[in-house]
Order: sequence, then C-alpha cells, then structure tokens
Amino acid sequence: MRIVSLAGGIGGARFLRGLLTAAPDSEITVIGNTGDDISLYGLRVCPDLDTVMYTLGGGIDEEQGWGRRQESHVVKEELAAYGVEPQWFGLGDRDFATHIVRTQMLDAGYPLSAVTEALCRRWQPGVHLIPMSDDRTETHVVITDERGRRAIHFQEWWVRLRASVPAEQIILVGADQASPAPGVLEAIAAADAVILPPSNPVVSIGTILQIKGIREALEGKTVVGVSPIIGGAPVRGMADACLTAIGVRTTAQAVLELYGSPLVNGWLVAEEDAGVALAGVDVEARPLIMHDAEAAAAIARAALDMATRLASSPAGGEGSR
Repeated sequence: MRIVSLAGGIGGARFLRGLLTAAPDSEITVIGNTGDDISLYGLRVCPDLDTVMYTLGGGIDEEQGWGRRQESHVVKEELAAYGVEPQWFGLGDRDFATHIVRTQMLDAGYPLSAVTEALCRRWQPGVHLIPMSDDRTETHVVITDERGRRAIHFQEWWVRLRASVPAEQIILVGADQASPAPGVLEAIAAADAVILPPSNPVVSIGTILQIKGIREALEGKTVVGVSPIIGGAPVRGMADACLTAIGVRTTAQAVLELYGSPLVNGWLVAEEDAGVALAGVDVEARPLIMHDAEAAAAIARAALDMATRLASSPAGGEGSR
C-alpha cells in the first residue's frame, strides 16, 4: 500500500510511528511542514522535519517530544555567556550537528529535499520524508504589544511568548512563490490513501496546504483526517490560539469544516465528539489519545481501515456513522 501523510511536529511524528507499526509493509511518504523553519546562529533549523526524523529514527527526547535524547547544552550556555541572542530558543549540542550539516549542504547549493534525504540516511526513519517545498517559506505572526503592531517569527510567538499575546494574523511568508518539492505531487498521485495526522490544522497541515498544487492534488485522492481537537481542546500544544487567530472555533466540527469536504473524505473524532457531521464526509468516533505506542498504532490502523473502505466505495464518504 502506498500511503502519503502530511505532518507537523510532535503529534504528527508520534502518529507516524503508530502508522509504521500499523502498516509495516507499506510505502509511506511524509510531506513535512517547513513553515516553522528559522535561521539561528547562522544555521538553518527545520524543527518539524527534525522531529519526524528523530522520532522515527529513535533519537528523540521522548519526554519532551522534540530535540535529541541524552542531550547536553554546553554550546547554548556559552552563547548566552557571550550575550548572543536569541536565548529563548535552545538548541542542544547533539542537535547542533544536524543544523551544521544542513546549513553546509544548503550553502553548497543542495536543495532542502536533497539535504533532508541525506540526513535521513543516518536516521533511517522508515518513511520517505520530503519537505513541502525547497523554496524558503516562514510562518510569521502579527501581534500588538508594548512595541506596537508588528510581525514576528512564528517560533518567537510560540516558544518565547507561548502564544500568550493574541495573534491577529498568521502568514506564511513566501507561499505565493513556493512550489512543491520534487516528489511531493508524484507521491500524492501514486498514493492509495492520504492520512492527515492530528497535527496543528493551521500552522502544520494548513501550512502545507498553502503550497500551490498540493491541496488540488489531494482533492483527487482518498483522504482521512484524525481530529487534533478532543472535547473542545487541543490534544497537545496551543492549536486553539492558532484557530482563534483565523476565526475558527476550537472544535472537531470546526476543524473538519476548515479542511472541507472537497479535501477530506473521512474524519476520525474522539468519542466525546461523536455528533460531528459534514455532508460528503464519513465520520467515526473512537479513542484518540496517543498515550503510548500501542494506542498510536490503533488510531493509525483505524484511519487506514477507513481509507481502504472509502477507496473501495463508489460513493466515497456518505456522512456520519
């Protein structure tokens, strides 16, 4: 089976680990969000790509869900001693090596997709990980604070401010000129099923969908999404702050409507959200908390089973059940 999945950070990576368990013999292509990417200390950092790579490759810090396990922070401490900013974004010593290699390859002229493939040769994540675009895009957030109305990088809003200052706009800078990375549209065209993990619908999945051609390609496939909202609250993170910024309620129903029936054929919701419905979309309720690897695999298996059933049905999704 050929599966394509769009993924952001921690939730997406943990779901993908379950997907590998649920479909061990499948060919899985992961299209990774690069809107979170940022340049720090002269290095190009790709948080979501690295979280997927480390998680599936066995190098992730399991407790926090990002960064390397058995990490130290000597370089961070030395940079702080010199007064180098920003000090609110901490990179570990092991993690620095990944960003150094990536930056050297980018500076040598390699596209991000080729760099990501090279990095994955070390980690062997078990999936084909492709950035959504080789073109540079960055998510910025418009806020108003004591310095007035201004735009800051998403990472500053997310990490330093913890989304405590309301976002007035969330903008993917460079999206209008960005094209899908090589292999993205081809993987979608060849896919038997497309799975949307419970990643942030605005700054992870939503960002990928802004790259021209990707949403249109997906609308011709069988797409099953897993709700990132359970009982009116994000499964993890601050997706509610992102949804509020674009005028969308923090509910499984509202996120389904945000994606829309032309895109999504099937939608998995938590049991407490069993009343969710949208014309043309098949909705199933089941436990959605990924409290361990077995639970993640069960959710992934349910998504695949739904995708297989919908793909074989002439009518596709026929509403809630």
